[in-house]
Amino acid sequence: QVQLVESGGDLVQAGGSLRLSCAASGTIFNINRMAWYRQAPGKQREFVAAITSGGDTDYRDSVKGRFTISRENAKNTVYLQMNSLKPEDTAVYYCNVFIVSLTTRNYWGQGTQVTVSS
Repeated sequence: QVQLVESGGDLVQAGGSLRLSCAASGTIFNINRMAWYRQAPGKQREFVAAITSGGDTDYRDSVKGRFTISRENAKNTVYLQMNSLKPEDTAVYYCNVFIVSLTTRNYWGQGTQVTVSS
């Protein structure tokens, strides 16, 4: 059984910063791609950032230069450092991790709410 637990969501003023964390636990043999997605009310879930096992990163254009994704392999954890937050960043943020386990597949976290006030 694999579980993803997210934390770090909060209410913050525009221009502020937050750091999201997503920790994987359970029977894990290996972790490949780790990513963050977000879903705002009334909108589809969208890609935010991803990091490969080799450390290569990718970001959606609107967060480039403001968000940084990183991972700590020893802790099976992925982070999303979000700076210069804007009201349009308001959403539920989900981590998505490809885990090699007894059931190898993409796993989703439960989501953490980020609200940016203007």
